[in-house]
Amino acid sequence: MNVLDMYNEFRAKFPEITEKADAEHVKNWDEIDPEFAYSWFESLANAINQDMHKGVDAQVYKEVFDFLKTQYLLGDVKTKDCIDVSFTENMFWRVQPEKAKNYWLLFPDALKELYVNFHHREPA
Repeated sequence: MNVLDMYNEFRAKFPEITEKADAEHVKNWDEIDPEFAYSWFESLANAINQDMHKGVDAQVYKEVFDFLKTQYLLGDVKTKDCIDVSFTENMFWRVQPEKAKNYWLLFPDALKELYVNFHHREPA
């Protein structure tokens, strides 16, 4: 699967979360355009981070994390890079460890490894 296919499948499968990510994306990029699908996944991470700050139950994102793990494991090189750089590296940004803890527990091992390889530590 390529990045655009992953983006379109995500939008169809998770409309409520997509709406939150779109709002974050518009703040930084002014519009939603599939041409910027790669950077949209950074907006997804930012939307999830906002929900962590608000205390939203981490279980809401279990399917999202599992979806991204599967896409990472099965995707092409650009898809893997997108999940690593655009999504995973931006997760947990400026989130207090106690608010990140339950999300980290649900984060798939493959994505945890990417996060730790980049940040050299766990968020919680």
